[in-house]
Amino acid sequence: MSKVFLKQKQKGAALVYGLIIMMVVAIVLTSIIGFVVSNTKYALQIHAREQGFQIAESGIQYYRWYLAHQVEGRTASQVAAFWAGTPQGVATPYEVDYRDPSGELIGKYKLEVTPPSGYSSIVTVKSTGWTYRYPNDKRIIEVRFRKPAWSEDIVLANDFLRFGAGTETFGKIHSNQGIRFDGIAHNLVSSSVATYNDPDHTGGDEFGVHTHDSPTDPLPPAAVPDRSDIFEGGRSFPVASVDFNGVLGDLSNMKSVAQAGTSGSRYFANTHQGWHIILKTDDTFDVRNVQSFNAATNQINNYSGAWANYAIPDDGVIFVENNVWISGAVNGRRVTIVGANLISAAKKTVYIGNDIRYTNYDGSDIIGIIGQNDVEIFRASEDDLRIDAALIAQEGRVGRAHYTGGGGNLYKTTITIYGAMATNERYGFAWTDGTGYATRNLYYDNNLLYCPPPYFPTGTQYEMDLWEEF
Repeated sequence: MSKVFLKQKQKGAALVYGLIIMMVVAIVLTSIIGFVVSNTKYALQIHAREQGFQIAESGIQYYRWYLAHQVEGRTASQVAAFWAGTPQGVATPYEVDYRDPSGELIGKYKLEVTPPSGYSSIVTVKSTGWTYRYPNDKRIIEVRFRKPAWSEDIVLANDFLRFGAGTETFGKIHSNQGIRFDGIAHNLVSSSVATYNDPDHTGGDEFGVHTHDSPTDPLPPAAVPDRSDIFEGGRSFPVASVDFNGVLGDLSNMKSVAQAGTSGSRYFANTHQGWHIILKTDDTFDVRNVQSFNAATNQINNYSGAWANYAIPDDGVIFVENNVWISGAVNGRRVTIVGANLISAAKKTVYIGNDIRYTNYDGSDIIGIIGQNDVEIFRASEDDLRIDAALIAQEGRVGRAHYTGGGGNLYKTTITIYGAMATNERYGFAWTDGTGYATRNLYYDNNLLYCPPPYFPTGTQYEMDLWEEF
C-alpha cells in the first residue's frame, strides 16, 4: 500500500469521525434547545395559569367591593330594589380588562353572578380569569357571599347576659354588652365590649366575656386565661356590635311584603287589641280578632268576630299591625310572623303560651317570630312548653314576666326553645323567688344557619363563607 493512499484513507476516516461528532453534537444541541424551549413554554404556561388565577381572584375582590358600595348599609327594600335592577354580572356576564402594576393589559376576568332568591341574602359569584397570551388556559373560582342572619346565634342580645352553672349551650352567643358564663359553651361566645362592670355583683371591671367558675377569671389588665373547659368554642371580645334599631327597616319591608301579598303573605290591621293565630299542619292558619285581654296575665278575655282560615304563606310573611297571640304547628312551611305597630308610637308584643312546633326538622319547616316590643310567655302557659322558632324582641325582651297573685300558674316545669333568640333587653324565663320555669332548655336549630326565616334581619356586611376552584 502506498504512503499516499494511506494518508488519504486516514483523512477520510477523520472526516467521517468529524461528521459523526458534529451529528452527535447537533442532536444533543437540538435536544437541549428543544428541552429548553419546551420548559420555557411550560414555565410561561404555568406563569400564565398563575396570572389567570390572580386575575380571577381580582374579579372576586372587585365584586366584594362592588357589593360593599351598592348594598351594604341599605334597608331591606333598597337592597331588593338593587337586585331587581341591573346589577353587574347578573343578566349577562360582566367582563373587565386586567392590567398589571405597570399598566399593561395582560388579561381579562368574566363575572357571572347568581343573585339572592326571595328573602335570602346569598350571592354566588363565578369569576373566570385568563391572560391574552394563553386565552384558552382559564382559571375559574366560585365563591358564596352572604349577610349573616339574626338566626345564627342561639342568643343574640343588646343587654348584659349571665349563664349560670349547669348551663350548656350549643350555638353561638353574642351580646353588645358583657357576658358572664359559668356553664359550658360548645360554640363561640362574643361581646362588643372589652371590659364592663357586671351589674349582678360589686367589684371592678371584668373581661367582656368572663367566668366565675373556679378558678374565677382575673381582672383586667391581666391576660385572658385559656378556659377551654368553659368556652369550648372560644370567646372573642371586643367585636362589632349588632344594631337592634336597624330592624325597623326590616319590619317596614315585611309590612310591604305582606300588604303586597308576596308568596301568599297576609296583613292584618291594627284592630281592637290584636289577633290570635293558630298554625295548622294542613298548611292553613286560623285567625280571630282579639277584643280584649288581661294586662296582668296577658291572656285573651274575648274575641270580636268569627274565626277565619287562610293558607300559610310559604316563604312569606304574616304581618299583624298589633299584638299577636301565636300557637300551633306547621308541616312543610317556612313563614315569619310579626307583631308590630308602624303607624303610631304604641309598641306591640307577641304572646306565646302554647306549643309552637315543627313537623319536620330537616329545614323544610321554619318559623320566625318578631315582636316589636316583647316576645312574652303569658301566665297560663303550658307547664312543659316548647317553641320551635327563631325569636326576636326588637325593643323589649324575650321572656316571662314576674307574675304574682293567687290562682296558680306561677310555677312551671320546663320551657324548651329549639331555634334562636334575639333580645334587646335581658331575657329570662325564671325568677329568684322560684316562679317561672324551673328548667330552661335552649337548643340551636342548625338549619337556621343557611335557611333563616323569610325576610329575617341580617347583618350589614357580606361575608365570604364558601370558596371553590373548578
